[in-house]
Amino acid sequence: MKVGIIGGGAAGLMAAATITETHPEIEVFLIERNPELGKKVVISGGGRCNVTTGLRDMKTLFTKYPRGSKFLSSAFYGFPPEAVFEWFETHGVPLKIEDDGRVFPVSDNGNDVVRAFENLFEKHAVHILLSHTAKLVEKNTDGFIVHCTGHSPLVVDKLIITTGGQAYRHTGSTGDGYGFAEALGHTVTPLAASLSSFISRDTWIKELAGVSWGYAGLSTDRAATPPIAGPFLFTHSGITGPVVFAFSALAAFEPATPKTPLTIFINLFPDNTHVQIETQIRAACTLHAKKSIENIIAGFVPKSLAKNICGMAEIDAELHGGDMSKKQIERIAQTLQHIPIHAIGRGAGDEFVTAGGVELSEVNPSRMESKISPGLFFAGEILNVDGFTGGFNLQASWATGRLAGLSIAE
Repeated sequence: MKVGIIGGGAAGLMAAATITETHPEIEVFLIERNPELGKKVVISGGGRCNVTTGLRDMKTLFTKYPRGSKFLSSAFYGFPPEAVFEWFETHGVPLKIEDDGRVFPVSDNGNDVVRAFENLFEKHAVHILLSHTAKLVEKNTDGFIVHCTGHSPLVVDKLIITTGGQAYRHTGSTGDGYGFAEALGHTVTPLAASLSSFISRDTWIKELAGVSWGYAGLSTDRAATPPIAGPFLFTHSGITGPVVFAFSALAAFEPATPKTPLTIFINLFPDNTHVQIETQIRAACTLHAKKSIENIIAGFVPKSLAKNICGMAEIDAELHGGDMSKKQIERIAQTLQHIPIHAIGRGAGDEFVTAGGVELSEVNPSRMESKISPGLFFAGEILNVDGFTGGFNLQASWATGRLAGLSIAE
């Protein structure tokens, strides 16, 4: 049997490794448009490769996927994070779990992850077609025909499409796989960038560049996007950081343009009620009656932010604490828990992920096989599955790639 795999990223690498290790008699052809394998894998996590997550509780793990969590169930129970961890260690890549739960090679070198696959493929004589771009995929009565540059048409019995999304185009993830899927009868859902930072039209943000906050709530008045909390950072042009990336995933399909800004509300004290914050400010104003309200607020937030809080609440920053009225204290408390940011664009994030992809109802989640075109399989980011930052997207790629490989090997 001959198996073709289009895409030498995480899912394609794991699918090829699984087939060749479990059934070495199967001929595997791995087609990659780049001159090297795993280009996106290597650069993930700042070049260190955030291999997977240290999370072990499956229920919690599924909450890290805004789209596709239910679909991932079979793949994850078959190849959970601890199994991924063990796989790499047994293939010569020692791993470590950092304090934030992310998993990296002990070497902090993403090349080691890809090298494990290269060594395996060399040992098992997998056909690696580097610098070959798949241009057309056809189905015939016997299987599939893949037309790619620099090679005669490749006829295979089974085909796995693992071309990734289109979020980081210079790594080769240009979205070609969506066209292949549609040509073979599949539906591709709307696509959007995920795990991004936000660019704001609010000029006051420039003054706060570099100011970080350990735990804040982000929300919007658009009903489809739930609130979420975590650390963030002000930049010269907007906001970034872990909770911003997660929020961008939840709001991936919400427009954020100059014509249709996305209003994001920042709650600097999400674990406190409005009344609690108001009481604390009132007590501080009483205790420091001769201090300016700006300096009093600076006891709650960084000083560079305190002045802006006064401006948003429309209160003179030089007003003494003892002169603050009840209504003014209420406005300060409200502002601290409801700072509006008007997002007009999305910027770079920690990862490079596309929200949307091949419609999941058309794929068998227990095999990763197409329900429309038998013998066709999908794995990785080409599917309508995406996770938050922290190794969750690579975990999904390893798991779905392995399941596709096992299903074919059967």
